[in-house]
Parts: sequence; structure tokens; C-alpha cells
Amino acid sequence: MKIAITATGKTLDSQVDPRFGRAACFIIADTETMEFTAIENDNIAAAGGAGISSAKTVIDAGAEAVLTGNCGPNAHRTLAAANIKLFTGLTGSVQTAVEQFNSGKLTETTAPNVQSHFGMDT
Repeated sequence: MKIAITATGKTLDSQVDPRFGRAACFIIADTETMEFTAIENDNIAAAGGAGISSAKTVIDAGAEAVLTGNCGPNAHRTLAAANIKLFTGLTGSVQTAVEQFNSGKLTETTAPNVQSHFGMDT
């Protein structure tokens, strides 16, 4: 399964970025092989619409699930419309997040956990 993890950098050792729409990078990882690619997020400094545009980025990358710290309502709606599973509240390294996902320790999120424009000033 391909999953997208918000990350502060481009490696599995990077920390999970607490912001979805304005994350520094998305790590697209294959949960079976642990092969991954890093995508820089062009929406990090967007004036608006970062959540929707970032959701489109991970959808276009073929992700079936997203692991992140926080996700706002616009991104949540966009991901839900594409049947992408969402897991929020993650911290620590990307590697640890993937391991938690693989072991079934994460609970799928059914609603946004922050308001719109979260992370604009961080």
C-alpha cells in the first residue's frame, strides 16, 4: 500500500510535520517494501488553498492513506472525497509513523482536528 506522510525533510529519519497543507515535504512510502520518494510541498507558503492543493498532490501520487500531525476541514473533505484514509496526531520520525501504521496501532480520523488556516504562521 502507498501512504503519504507529512515530513519536515526528505528521509525516513525526518520528523512528521504537524501540518498537512503546509508540510515541508510528503514522503510517499510503500508499506510492504519501505521504498519511498520525497515530494517537496509547493503549497508551504500558499496564501490560501494549501490543504486542498496538498491533498491533490498526495492523491496524484497514488497514496491510499495519509499520516500527519493535523489536518484541517478543506483537506479532510478533499481526501475523504477521494477515499483516502486519514490518520492524525502523529509525532516522531516518519519511519516510526510507518511502523505504527503497519502494526495497526493507528486509528483512522473521521473529522478534521484543527481549524482552517492552521499552520500559516509556523
